[in-house]
Amino acid sequence: MSDKTLLNPKKTPKKRTLRQHVLRRLVMVVPLMLLMIGLAKTGFLDKMADRYTFRAESWFNDTALVSHLRLLVTSNGMSHDRPDCLLFIVNGNDPLTASRIDVMQKHSGTCPNPGKELPKLFTLQIDRVNHTIMSDQGSPGEFHPVP
Repeated sequence: MSDKTLLNPKKTPKKRTLRQHVLRRLVMVVPLMLLMIGLAKTGFLDKMADRYTFRAESWFNDTALVSHLRLLVTSNGMSHDRPDCLLFIVNGNDPLTASRIDVMQKHSGTCPNPGKELPKLFTLQIDRVNHTIMSDQGSPGEFHPVP
């Protein structure tokens, strides 16, 4: 044999079958899909989205603040209800820099125990300037910092 054939043998590449293509794709896609489902179920994705979207100016935007509070209340154990089963009522008579928000439990649609009542769980006192949240959970009328 010559030196050229030893250094550069011409081998025809083996073609992959359709089954091999599909299996290779599944090996990549299925674990990633399971990881994303797991992260979504644990609430990790919601926390990360809130961390990147809730800014200092969001304290003065009621919609952004309620979205942040909904995640905070359900993730730190203040309420064991689903986030969509909580109703946040902003008191419109409070000054703009400090407001109170009543957290109510909804009983309609897909929320458990359908009824016409909206039981009040607790009140949140928001200091928008200093970015602090106080709650009267467990002691109505006496506010303490939210964990």
